Amino acid sequence: MGQRSSVDRLPNRTNLRDGAWRPPRRLRPPSAAHGEHRRCRTRTSRTRPHRHACNEAGSVAMALLPLPPCSPCHRRAAPLPAPTAASARHRRGSLRLAAAGACSGPTAARKPRPTAADRRRCECFDLHRRLVPYAEAYCWQKSIVERRKRLIDSGEDHSDTLIALQHPPVYTLGTDNKEEYLHFNKEDAPFEVHRINRGGEVTYHGPGQLVMYPIMNLRYHKEDLHWYFRSLEEVIIRALKSVFSITAARIEGLTGVWVGDHKVAAIGIHGSRMIVYHGLALNITTDLAPFGMIDPCGIKDRSVGSIKEILQRVSDAEEIDDASLMDIAYDSMIKEFAELFQLSLDFSPGCSFQ
Repeated sequence: MGQRSSVDRLPNRTNLRDGAWRPPRRLRPPSAAHGEHRRCRTRTSRTRPHRHACNEAGSVAMALLPLPPCSPCHRRAAPLPAPTAASARHRRGSLRLAAAGACSGPTAARKPRPTAADRRRCECFDLHRRLVPYAEAYCWQKSIVERRKRLIDSGEDHSDTLIALQHPPVYTLGTDNKEEYLHFNKEDAPFEVHRINRGGEVTYHGPGQLVMYPIMNLRYHKEDLHWYFRSLEEVIIRALKSVFSITAARIEGLTGVWVGDHKVAAIGIHGSRMIVYHGLALNITTDLAPFGMIDPCGIKDRSVGSIKEILQRVSDAEEIDDASLMDIAYDSMIKEFAELFQLSLDFSPGCSFQ
């Protein structure tokens, strides 16, 4: 800036000592041997396991990560593995540090990868083939954010949201936009112009551009906006590599995703009470001409590119079906999005613009 239960069901179009005190047993008159045994056992039970110090920087950074929510499903517990000498020495300290997302000793405590049932739910509205007017989508986002804030107040914010769609031609102006970035008179603009509350400058949305609006409560992920920006970039980089074998990258000091000197994806967000919305726009088969009438994101010395343009360049201008390309990109994007943010996508059959 269908109705599927989890990302695992997406169609493939191309392809986390016993040291507790116990009540003493009723004692029998001890024999000498029995007394010796009790003395030995008492010394053992008072032995404290050694606690390792945790790396301070790792503890501070990782403590921001919340614990994954409990699964609503009831399962039979798997049998615990037999304790080893090493695990007995470190068990008490390690469990506490792992619960805080910290590290024990020199190595980090790895949290188990959540299963689909353990992941936080994300309601997904799949409109990636539809052109949704910008004003309607913007109001829709804001209505979801207000509802989510009320749910936070009542402790019932149990789901994130993802909206995927396309827009008719439109320019949007972020809070940092300057008039010099527009090469036209706003009173006589070639397309609609909307000033909105996301960060950043001016950008263009149009047909052939995949727009994804995640509405996320970062309290359940990581309360760090820089981390969130980098994570959205990582979703795009992974998706392009996965299905198109396109090596995309970041450019230091600039937000977005680039292939060479061509910017293929823009990112802009707004946050309130750690709920973030707006999102990303990835040029798939977009007509790039309207970008020529602005300085996209305020950048004057770099150009904009699209996935179709890049693929045609490496395939000797072979014709590529636009609808198929959009479908492939969409499937890859939501798969990587769900995997990176550890979400279970719940596809909603409908939507409402309010």
